[in-house]
Amino acid sequence: MLKLYGGARSRASIVRWYLEELEVPYEFVLLDMQEKEHHQPEFLAINPFGKVPAITDGDFKLWESGAILLYLAEKYGKLPDSSEKRAELAQWILFGNSTLATTLFVESAREREMERLLGSINTVLSERSFLMDEAFSAADVAVGSMLGYGKMMVNADYSAYPAVSEYVQRVTQRPAFIKAIASAS
Repeated sequence: MLKLYGGARSRASIVRWYLEELEVPYEFVLLDMQEKEHHQPEFLAINPFGKVPAITDGDFKLWESGAILLYLAEKYGKLPDSSEKRAELAQWILFGNSTLATTLFVESAREREMERLLGSINTVLSERSFLMDEAFSAADVAVGSMLGYGKMMVNADYSAYPAVSEYVQRVTQRPAFIKAIASAS
């Protein structure tokens, strides 16, 4: 069985959300970060950097939430058919985990970049319901989780961006999001 390792209030909840969306059975291994369980040899054998999330799937070990989302999308048949669409999926996941996360959670970046990024996301979402056209995907998990965390953790205001506001409401009301993220917060 697939095992997901994470801490309370960690990016492991992003992977949990996608696992719940996919309806894949998994075991969640909650590491006590205060007690430094993520720095113990058993976990360092899975992720030598001692960071969460990480998964084991049989003998296979993988860490970094974006890489895990892509792996799960491929393993469970949720990758787009074309190379171009697969690259677009990876692009959104990397954007969510890096550019958007930094902008939302680093105050100096938030002040400098937030308006421009939200404006661009708003333009994209004005033309479609989800990031990869009309189908929910791992891209929505990566970006939607960051936007949802932005509201929960730094009280991000998306009211000037109606398509972003509607999108955040749409994805954060999904049962899998509620189970994996909203109820854990």
